[in-house]
This record gives sequence, structure tokens and C-alpha cells, in this order.
Amino acid sequence: MATYPIQHIEISASDPNAAAEFYSKVFGWKIEVEENMNYIQFTAEEGGIGGAFTQVSDENPAGTVLAYVTTEDIEASLGKIKANGGKTLMPKTEIPGFGYFAVFSDPT
Repeated sequence: MATYPIQHIEISASDPNAAAEFYSKVFGWKIEVEENMNYIQFTAEEGGIGGAFTQVSDENPAGTVLAYVTTEDIEASLGKIKANGGKTLMPKTEIPGFGYFAVFSDPT
């Protein structure tokens, strides 16, 4: 049976650098900046889910959390999402050297 664990989350912040500093100080999360993408990543201790802090924008309002779910077949998963009333917001997109992602909304 296939499993679909949450792999990565993104948390919007008006100041991603300040958010990274806050969570590092409060929870001890390890912070790493991906310079060529201006992407501030965090890793939680003890096997927790890692993620990143993203800049607030019109498309990414404050308080937005985006969860990335692992799948063995992204196109089949997008098909199941559509068949069950969801919508693809961003189609299958390559992350060079890593894999692919897509963004969807559920029917609610």
C-alpha cells in the first residue's frame, strides 16, 4: 500500500530572516539559507518535518502554510485529486537535481 507522508512545509513570514531567527532561538531549529534561491530552510530536531520560511505576498498571505506530500507517482496523485473535487494550482514542476512538485487545492 502506498504511503503519503508530509515531507516539507513552507511557512509564510513578512520577514523570513526574522522568522528563522525566532524559531531557531525558541525551538533550536537548524537554519540553512539556499543562496541561489534566496530560500531559508529549517530542520526540526528529533526527526521532525523540515521546511522553509517564504516571503509574504499577494499570492502568499501571512499565515499561509503549504504542506508537501510525498508520492511515488505525482501524475496519478494529481489525477486522484481532480477525480475527488480538487484542483491543480501549479502543474508538475521540476526542482533540478531533486525531483518534482505540484500545488493543489482540496474541494473545501
